[in-house]
Amino acid sequence: MYGLIGQIKASAGNRDQFAAILAGMGSMPGCRSYVVATDPNDSDSLWVTEVWESKQAHADSLTLPEVQRAIAEGRPLIAGFGQRIETEPIG
Repeated sequence: MYGLIGQIKASAGNRDQFAAILAGMGSMPGCRSYVVATDPNDSDSLWVTEVWESKQAHADSLTLPEVQRAIAEGRPLIAGFGQRIETEPIG
C-alpha cells in the first residue's frame, strides 16, 4: 500500500470551500481511504490523509475526469503547501 499525508493552505477565508471540493470527489479506483480534515490550530489549513492500493493507483487517479475538475476548481483557492509525507500503511 501507499500513503500520503499532506497539508494544504487555502487562501484566507476559503478553507471550507476548498475542503468541500476535496471531500466531494467521491470514490476513486484503488483508494482505500481519503480523509480531508481541518487544522484546529490554523484556520486556513487542511490535512489530507490518503491510503492507496499502490503508488501507481494514486498516480492513475490524477488522470480521472473528476479529479481533474477538482484540481481546476480548487487551484485558485490554494495559497500554498505545508508538509507532505509519504507512508507505507500496514493496517
